[in-house]
Amino acid sequence: MSKIKPSKGAPYARIIGVGGYRPTRVVPNEVILETIDSSDEWIRSRSGIATRHWASDEETVAMMSVEASGKAIADAGIAPEQIGAVIVSTVSHFKQTPAVATEIAHRVGAGKPAAFDISAGCAGFGYGLTLAKGMVVEGSAEYVLVIGVERLSDLTDLEDRATAFLFGDGAGAVVVGPSQEAAIGPTVWGSEGDKSETIKQTVAWNHFQIGDVSNLPLNSKGEVKFPAITQEGQAVFRWAVFEMAKVAQQALEAAGISPEDLDVFIPHQANMRIIDSMVKTLKLPEHVTVARDVETTGNTSAASIPLAMERLLATGQAKSGDTALIIGFGAGLVYAATVVTLP
Repeated sequence: MSKIKPSKGAPYARIIGVGGYRPTRVVPNEVILETIDSSDEWIRSRSGIATRHWASDEETVAMMSVEASGKAIADAGIAPEQIGAVIVSTVSHFKQTPAVATEIAHRVGAGKPAAFDISAGCAGFGYGLTLAKGMVVEGSAEYVLVIGVERLSDLTDLEDRATAFLFGDGAGAVVVGPSQEAAIGPTVWGSEGDKSETIKQTVAWNHFQIGDVSNLPLNSKGEVKFPAITQEGQAVFRWAVFEMAKVAQQALEAAGISPEDLDVFIPHQANMRIIDSMVKTLKLPEHVTVARDVETTGNTSAASIPLAMERLLATGQAKSGDTALIIGFGAGLVYAATVVTLP
């Protein structure tokens, strides 16, 4: 018989606060058209994106995260010192170590929480939320701060006609805490590594260390391009629409609800055509509010779901207590879907 004392956590976990930060600079499609041969009409028809936010030098991954986190903590009605863990999902923090989560934890006044980064691309918020739920229920932390943050403008090839218009910057954060009723459903998540080449970084960082840049891609000025995110658009579109709709349906079934029970659908804000196609495939009723934040925010990867959630609540399109289906999917290829009660 084990002598280990059992953990004493909460019966369930829930999202109790949400916050977001969008950089002050708004970038319209006209700016993108300065470096690619396209049109505003083509960009809108292919992606639904009209504008996106790009960070200034001062709007770092840490700074945007701190701003979003402060709002989430205030919204949750707790003191920063009560936070027992900080989880940051990002692919655009360029320091390999230490984790930016430790800096954020210090700057928000969280004391000495567990703090770490995860890299799960556009599914990163769902991964972080699942980890946070486990911590609260297991008892290793009463409150967990989950942040999705990206400065994808740093990883955008502005001469790549397929991706130059897609990406934006921003941070979204939620606080997960104890609940007396189920408010974060079972997570349906996974990966399909055989498709990892469909979304990837163009060049590994160590290629620059080697010093031989003869095989590295060049821009129109003959300069070596900085590593960027590239993707096979059609392959990603088909996978997202058909395979992720199945995952979303599995998440509904795991939570024991039907599409008719939903109030809100918050998918990763990758592309308006993908969002609309998923709505159609899932046969969501007309009463379900669908997040379409991508139009003015672009694809912010791990930040897109919490940013969209924050905007829906702030504008009154969604309300506290609504039942929402969230799903993130992207590079890896990885995915995560769950049903939550909105804070």
